[in-house]
Amino acid sequence: MSNDNPSFVPTVLQDAVNWAQKFSLFTYPFATACCAMEFMSTMGSRYDIARFGAEFPRFSPRQADLLLVIGTITERQAPVLRRIYDQMPDPKWVLAFGVCASTGGFYQNYTVMPGADQVIPVDVYVPGCPPRPEQVLDGLMALQRRIQEHRGHSQRELGNTAAIGYRDRRHLPVLSDGTSMTLGPEERMPKDGRVR
Repeated sequence: MSNDNPSFVPTVLQDAVNWAQKFSLFTYPFATACCAMEFMSTMGSRYDIARFGAEFPRFSPRQADLLLVIGTITERQAPVLRRIYDQMPDPKWVLAFGVCASTGGFYQNYTVMPGADQVIPVDVYVPGCPPRPEQVLDGLMALQRRIQEHRGHSQRELGNTAAIGYRDRRHLPVLSDGTSMTLGPEERMPKDGRVR
C-alpha cells in the first residue's frame, strides 16, 4: 500500500492534541483594573468557567498557557507584561479582556498603551467596559475554536495569524541610564528590569 498522504497521521495526531489542549487551559490573569471584578464573577459558580477547561488560574507564568490581559496596560507595565508572556511555555494564547486591554479604552494619553497588542500578540479580543461574563465565555469558546483549528499565534506552522496591529519592535520607557529601551519578540527585559 503506497503512502499517498504522508502527513495524515501527524495531522490526525495534531487534531487530537489540539482537542485536548482546548479543554485544559491553564490561565494566568494579568489583572490591572476594574475588569478584574467581572473576571472574578466569571470564575464563580454561577457561570462555571470550569466546564470549558479553564478552572484553576495559575499564578506562575511557567505553568500557564493562556494569558488573560484584564484592564489598562500602562507604559510602565508593558515590560512586565512582555516578560510574563516570554516566560510562558509554547504553545501559548492571549485573550484581551475589556476595552482597555483591547484598545486602551478612553485613556488616550501618554501613559496608556493603546491595547495589549502593542506589547504582545493577542488571539482573541473580548469587548466591553467591563465585558459581561457571557462575553468572556464566548471569547473563551472562540479561542477554543482557534486552538482546535490550529490557528493560534504561537502554533509555529501557521505563523502569526492573530496579533492584528502587533509590531515586532516598539518603543518602551526610557531606562534609568537615559537610553531608550526597545524590545523585539526575541528580546528580554534589561538585567535590572528597572525603568525610569
